[in-house]
Formats: sequence, C-alpha cells, structure tokens
Amino acid sequence: MWEEQAKAYEKTDIKGTKLKQYATKEALGRAMGDLLAMKQAGTATKGAPSHNTKVVSLAPAPKIPKARLRDCLDISKWQTVKKKTGEPQPYPSNQPLRYVTTIDAEKWGKRWMITRINSHGDQTC
Repeated sequence: MWEEQAKAYEKTDIKGTKLKQYATKEALGRAMGDLLAMKQAGTATKGAPSHNTKVVSLAPAPKIPKARLRDCLDISKWQTVKKKTGEPQPYPSNQPLRYVTTIDAEKWGKRWMITRINSHGDQTC
C-alpha cells in the first residue's frame, strides 16, 4: 500500500496506481484528501517512505478476519516538493522523520485491505 500511495503522491493522482486494491474506507479517504490538498498547494512528493511493520494483533473470524499493525514510518527520504519547479519544501520544524503509525486491516476474500491508518507523530521510533 505504501508503494502505491507514494506513486499517487508523486503524481498527485490516484490514476495509474493500484492504491484502491490495497486501501479502502478511512485509509483511502485520507489518501484522497491528501491528494486534494497537495493539488491545491501545488506540491507533490519524491522518493518513498520506508517502514518496519509488525503485527500487533490478529483476529481470525469466519467472515472478516482483522489485524492491527504497528509501523515505524521513516519519511526522511520522502520529500515534499513544488510540483512545477521541483523545489524541496521543508517539513515543519516539529515534524519527526520517524514516527509510529497503527494500521487496521481486514481480509476481503484473499486480499488484506488497509482500512485505517493512524499517525502518532508524538511517538518517535
């Protein structure tokens, strides 16, 4: 999902990505909101985040198995730039470059779908 999100943020468009194959509900809505804000600001991203993900809980269920993941997201090589000029835009001074995210996922058929991502910028990793 992160790879497809990085592609969408670089183009500021979901078209040509597989983001809808991996994200739904709040996670997809959040990405779409980010893309709208980026288009309005004339920004895009270059590079991609790296991360270290661990399964925190797994709830197998007959209909919809669910999982919660904990991810240490590293955005140090994922830079915001002005789309027209490529000029780097600095992160806010209080923005940690490595922070915790929690991710909720549901298994839909044979595929895990990311339903929610919560960023915890106050929790560095």
